[in-house]
Amino acid sequence: MNSINDVNFKGKKILIRVDFNVPLNHNRQVMDDTRIRESIPTINKVLNDGGTVILMSHLGRPNGYEPDYSLTPIVPVLSKLLGRNVIFTRDLFGAKTFEVCGKMKTGEVAMLENLRFYKEEEAGDDKFAKELASLADAYINDAFATSHRNHTSVATIAKYFKGKSYFGLLLEDEIKNLDKVLFDAEPSFTAIVGGAKVSTKIGIIKNIISKVDNLIVGGGMSFTFMEALGGKIGDSIIERDKIELAKSIVQEVMLKGVNLYLPTDAVVADGFSNEALTKVVSSDNIPNGWMGLDIGPKSCRRFAEIISHSQTILWNGPLGVFEMQNFRQGTKSIAIAVASATISGSFSLIGGGDTVAALNQFNLTDQMSYVSTGGGAMLEYLEGKELPGIFAIRGPHKIEHSAKEKRSATKAPKKK
Repeated sequence: MNSINDVNFKGKKILIRVDFNVPLNHNRQVMDDTRIRESIPTINKVLNDGGTVILMSHLGRPNGYEPDYSLTPIVPVLSKLLGRNVIFTRDLFGAKTFEVCGKMKTGEVAMLENLRFYKEEEAGDDKFAKELASLADAYINDAFATSHRNHTSVATIAKYFKGKSYFGLLLEDEIKNLDKVLFDAEPSFTAIVGGAKVSTKIGIIKNIISKVDNLIVGGGMSFTFMEALGGKIGDSIIERDKIELAKSIVQEVMLKGVNLYLPTDAVVADGFSNEALTKVVSSDNIPNGWMGLDIGPKSCRRFAEIISHSQTILWNGPLGVFEMQNFRQGTKSIAIAVASATISGSFSLIGGGDTVAALNQFNLTDQMSYVSTGGGAMLEYLEGKELPGIFAIRGPHKIEHSAKEKRSATKAPKKK
């Protein structure tokens, strides 16, 4: 798998694409160093081998050079985590960068300024890639969260390191765990898909229908399905242009022999506010003037029961408006159920910014088997798409059949 564990980097200068796109406060101090900490094992692997490290990352979406998007605040945090000084110049990429990197000694770490200060980065510019590549002997991509972008430092640059481009430990871990769910899931396999819109999750749903045993649909997107099945959803969120799509998904789920579970009850409110009046009603009979903002207690118990009997669990998207105190119980109950199943030996993979935020809020992140660092990248990988940053290193991904598809094939009657 082009793993750095199979290589010794002694005496080599290595260019590593990391993801230091971290939140900063108004004083430009790092508020959450998770992404920086996650890069340390890969950096240390190179350093422990006796190599030299040059890091490159982006931060935010600057329009050309903007001082507020400089990677300067990352330096002290990274230096502390590594236990060594990190070389960093405020000079933009050019002669000074080549001079500094050229003088680096074994065991030193340097970091380039924000790649998105250059329009060539997002354009996937070949000349820029060649210039970056000239700084080092080998290339490592450890930035899964940006690997779905066809950017210079993620995709284009790898062609200048033929046979010398590798997956970092974080990115390799992401691929292994996502592939485990997509192709090697133990039955019973349950996917929990939530969030506000069907449109953002349709790719995942279509790609996993043939792989899962149970599909739980919750969150705002469940009301589009409810409407498609003839239910009354009051003033709940709905994508009316996706109703026919929801109907086709229901039909496909039935044809594939997958168990589809929608909420049977909902916590509804007379306004989108934590102070609004609330009550619990049937999910398919919500009165006008009321909107569903969470799954109800019956649905919580029902979904928890399904999860408890699942050996593999994929969860993407909250089940309600968990940011509000009165509408977080559904998402919390699912989080507890998944954590309990994981503790009992099930494999759970969690992804998506809102889902991860909910787990952090409930202090349950550490109870899951694997929490993906990539939002959009994870979605696209689960949709079955080739990610440019991964494709550039390993080439086209061999299409594999999931464990369920293999089981189905062995059960298929032989043609006479």
